[in-house]
Amino acid sequence: MCLSIPSQVVEIHEEDNSVTVDTMGVKRRVSAHLMNEPLAIGDYVLIHIGFVMNKIDKEDVEESLALYKEIFEKMAAEE
Repeated sequence: MCLSIPSQVVEIHEEDNSVTVDTMGVKRRVSAHLMNEPLAIGDYVLIHIGFVMNKIDKEDVEESLALYKEIFEKMAAEE
């Protein structure tokens, strides 16, 4: 199973069709070659194996990040 954490586009690199995303404070550069629509700074996306797969809306982002936060807090409490 693969879990994709919502990531926010923070920089666009047109020269190689890639973007830099921020995933819960971690920034990395990923490919946008599989996207059929343009990306803009501030968009939220889901990534799989280094490729942007699709954009997601703000409501879904907030719900997903709240669930991840809850999971992380439970894991920390168990340690």
